[in-house]
Amino acid sequence: MLRKTFITLSFGLVIVSLFSCKKWLDLQPQDGITGAEFWKTKEQVQGAVVGIYASLLGSPTNSRPLAEHLFLWGELRADMVSATTSTTNEEIDVINVNILPTNSIANWRTIYQTINYCNTVIDFAPGVLAQDATFTQAALNQYLSEAKALRGLMYFYLVRTFGEVPLKLQATSSDQQLIQIPKSNADTVLNQIEKDLNEAEANAVFTFGNQASDKGRITRYTINAIQADVYLWREKYNECVTACNKVINANKFGLIDGTSSGAWFNILYVNGNSNEGIFELQFDRQKINSFYTMLTTSRRRFQASPIVMDEIYTVDFIDPDKKDIRGDGASVRATDNTIWKYIGITSTTSRAQEESYAHWIIYRYADILLMKAEALNQLGSGQEALDLVYAVRNRARALDATDLNPPASDKSAVADFILQERAREFAFEGKRWFDLLRNARRNDYQQLDLLLSMVATTVPPDRQQSAITKFRDKNSHYLPVYFYEIQTDPALVQNPFYR
Repeated sequence: MLRKTFITLSFGLVIVSLFSCKKWLDLQPQDGITGAEFWKTKEQVQGAVVGIYASLLGSPTNSRPLAEHLFLWGELRADMVSATTSTTNEEIDVINVNILPTNSIANWRTIYQTINYCNTVIDFAPGVLAQDATFTQAALNQYLSEAKALRGLMYFYLVRTFGEVPLKLQATSSDQQLIQIPKSNADTVLNQIEKDLNEAEANAVFTFGNQASDKGRITRYTINAIQADVYLWREKYNECVTACNKVINANKFGLIDGTSSGAWFNILYVNGNSNEGIFELQFDRQKINSFYTMLTTSRRRFQASPIVMDEIYTVDFIDPDKKDIRGDGASVRATDNTIWKYIGITSTTSRAQEESYAHWIIYRYADILLMKAEALNQLGSGQEALDLVYAVRNRARALDATDLNPPASDKSAVADFILQERAREFAFEGKRWFDLLRNARRNDYQQLDLLLSMVATTVPPDRQQSAITKFRDKNSHYLPVYFYEIQTDPALVQNPFYR
């Protein structure tokens, strides 16, 4: 609920040891109102920034955690996740392209709470310079960089999911400050995202001095990764390549070796914070994620679609031991289509519920390579794009059956190859729907068939024609504004498809 996501944080500023339990600070926001009277010391600013990161792991009361939102928004409308007998009616409606404004999956409250945490730091932290002589301009700039980058990232998820959203850039710290604001169009939101990221980049650190913080907090490279994603969405291909090159040329990241599939899975997903990771949500024993109950065999709400093993990874029937390391035993357990990436402790053994702390990886180095490849292809550099795709494929020991071997001069064929490779590389990482939509809408929806053809594998036969008809309307590609927001904020107008 946008109206009620005002900051209610009076931090118990008992600062624990830095980087305890792989966290920057184990500090959680508590109830109360954070107003100007709170902002007196650098420790309070630090605590407020910690509150932003804490919100990425937790959730407001009665709301889904952020990582679960990102999974649902990024996967349910695509083609790699299927329903089970435990899937909720709301989730089935999303899969079947039957979304109504009463569907709580469209509730953006969790994301706007994080945005308001960011706004609070941006609004109040500068005033602490005059209050605390030990608080430096450099420290302030770093904290503002983190807040602006995270605000930009949150709005980027919102604009891709809803199309038009309220653009709130000032903190709300009390009921008296609640205001009703209309939605801004997508370009306005995206322009603000670019502005936030550009300002954040100028003051971001390259390293915090330890691996956990470098992967769990915003660095210059995190910002470059977000910028690349934004530019790719906006079809600003030269800018995307430039942003990717900033990460690549730093020589700080690389692809985890895939010689041993077990070691690759363990380093990247079980342990987390690998050399390949750029930004990861830092779940641990003190803060577990919600994927265990979502994906475990006994009560799972989702499973991998049959096409994941049949078409995306495939099987070498001549030599069954030869396999793409990202497939069976990594992204999926082929015997029963269990989504394995977040619940496996090895390629064959599941985590216990108390061990459900696999990181949610938002960006990693393979994403940089494939985003650059996608942009280069659109710029006419097909061969350079293919070289990057094959670097990712070769690391994963991808099967020959999935090598489309497109001519470098065939832009459309190379684009399809990259899209398929992204499905293999980022299975169930909350990217598939956004990848499909980005490709479908390119050049004024020249590839709308990507969405229409998908319906044949995702929607029951008796509902397929309805889904196809809906997908022909580009306004249906975005979620509705949740009904409660419309009821409580007269300034909000429902998204066009749902009026």
